[in-house]
Amino acid sequence: MALSPPQRPDRRRALRAAAVTALAGLAGALPRGPALAATAAARPAWAAAWDGEAGAEIGVVAAQGASVLRVQGRLAVPTRAHGLWAEAGGATSVLAVARRPGDWLVRWYPDGRRAPQWQWIEPGRAFNGHVIADAGGTRLYTTETDLETGAAWIGVRDARSLEKLDEWPTHGIDAHQLLWDDSDDDGTTAGAGPSLWVANGGVPTRPETGRQKRDLGRMDSSLVRLDARSGELRGQWRLDDRRLSLRHMAWRDAPVAGGRTRRVLGIAMQAEHDDPAAKQAAPVLALFDGVRLRTFDGAPAGASDTAGLAGPSSLAGYGGDIAATADGWAVSCPRVNGVALYAPDGRARGVAPLPNACALAVVDGVCWAAGQTEAMALLSAAGRDRRRLERTALRLDNHWIGLAPTL
Repeated sequence: MALSPPQRPDRRRALRAAAVTALAGLAGALPRGPALAATAAARPAWAAAWDGEAGAEIGVVAAQGASVLRVQGRLAVPTRAHGLWAEAGGATSVLAVARRPGDWLVRWYPDGRRAPQWQWIEPGRAFNGHVIADAGGTRLYTTETDLETGAAWIGVRDARSLEKLDEWPTHGIDAHQLLWDDSDDDGTTAGAGPSLWVANGGVPTRPETGRQKRDLGRMDSSLVRLDARSGELRGQWRLDDRRLSLRHMAWRDAPVAGGRTRRVLGIAMQAEHDDPAAKQAAPVLALFDGVRLRTFDGAPAGASDTAGLAGPSSLAGYGGDIAATADGWAVSCPRVNGVALYAPDGRARGVAPLPNACALAVVDGVCWAAGQTEAMALLSAAGRDRRRLERTALRLDNHWIGLAPTL
């Protein structure tokens, strides 16, 4: 079945047809956010973005046998996609949004039973590459930029229609990923109401130059907490090094007194220093425990842990994606062709090699890392024992998300 995304009202251009291939055997509804439970016989599956033979696409891939990564459904998109979100509910659907500065948002039904639902952003705004839903699935939140002023905003959207209902300032520029949080100010589940956590990347750009960075001396990256009901600012934190851009985030639960847990926020960073040496040596991981926002260095050159993971000369100051693993944190580092692994407290363990490693997602408790043409499982045995998948014709992009595994 061939479908075409509608033209944006202020554009006159031909868009590629959207080839939708029916999914064979995708079991169950898709969970909200990262996926989980599977049976022992189930195969891991992901929604992903990639550069295919016909151009930019999103789709579903699943492991076939012990080594093959196979496409089970695909949709052509107008421009390169970035963040994805698996929706809960009876209808199996995936949200995807254009890479910054982007102008489209789509809801896709991989089984092909319903046509994709497209939404163009209004004039004067651009999508910044990420979308999430609230706990009830009634509202969507997108990071956006005012193209005239450069200010970053959260777009509050009706989940059914995708239309904007409201917008809230992020108190910064270059807002990137955002996460939902039901915990209170002490990191425990009670009281204060839900929050949105936003990573303001802080990199100045201008609409006439697109993604080109300008005036990096004015960088102002920050972590922001907003009230998810009103948009009110509930907290803002910055690093001492203003040339570290906060980009992607993941939650991990840590035990605290009284048998409770505290949610620790891991953040992948990208360095923007003028000095090449400082940029190469810059850390790629920050952790926020509810009080302090701190950075953590990678493993020193030549170092290794008990799994034999080597420490590279640097991580090139570039963290692509981040995930909480069974035994700590993983930050993909495509510029050094590997995934940097850390203990829960931020202690560096080394780097698991994977060419062009970027996308990270957890399926059935295992963190999977994708490079451009292959993927591997970062198993809990310190990441050394991993399963590689055969090369495919795809070039996987920045992100993928775990789905309910196929049978």
